[in-house]
Amino acid sequence: MAANPMRPRVLVVEDEAALVTLLRYNLEKAGFEVAVATAGEEALLQIAEAPPDLVLLDWMLPEVSGIEICRRLRRDKETQTLPIIMLTARSEEADRVRGLNWGADDYITKPFSPTELIARVQAVLRRARPSLGAENLSYAGIVMDTTSHRVTRDGRPVDLRPAEYRLLQFLLEHPGRVYSRDQLLDLVWRDDATIDPRTVDVHVRRLRKALNAEGGTDIIRTVRSAGYALDQEQL
Repeated sequence: MAANPMRPRVLVVEDEAALVTLLRYNLEKAGFEVAVATAGEEALLQIAEAPPDLVLLDWMLPEVSGIEICRRLRRDKETQTLPIIMLTARSEEADRVRGLNWGADDYITKPFSPTELIARVQAVLRRARPSLGAENLSYAGIVMDTTSHRVTRDGRPVDLRPAEYRLLQFLLEHPGRVYSRDQLLDLVWRDDATIDPRTVDVHVRRLRKALNAEGGTDIIRTVRSAGYALDQEQL
């Protein structure tokens, strides 16, 4: 009925081309979607425009260091809980402690085993966002079985088209957070040229109608000039 579940998205922030190639290959092989930034300011811009599920962050970067990026992300309420793994050639215990103190969730020294790196990425994601690895996503009475592609609300079946299913899945994975039309376009539909920012509004309306078909209260919050969020405070 719907498209395959969306893959977790990892932003690799690294300026060594050979290492970027290695990381991209292994992450994509493990089922992740990969975005790349080669400098600090570029990374911050990408995170602001399209927040990833996890950041692999090199310590030594042009313009802005990895430690400074980590510090900024942790000070911003929008990215306080964004999972971050530091990548660095610094192997001293003091450096590791410094990185963790600035808010990194894990710390991997170069050179590293790709197998270990993937395992650490998966472990951090499971701790930070259990829903990414779950077969069932649930929020405020809405339950999505990502194996059978069935959706219910308060036990009643909800019939969704593929586009609305993908939108709901993304919102269930990130409840309470507001996303703009452009962000939803990039994060939900990505390379689908048939979807434009205004079309996002159409899919939100269809999703609302499907979820509220049995008289349920609207759980999708519209934030003027900002976007949409799945928010039980609407109830």
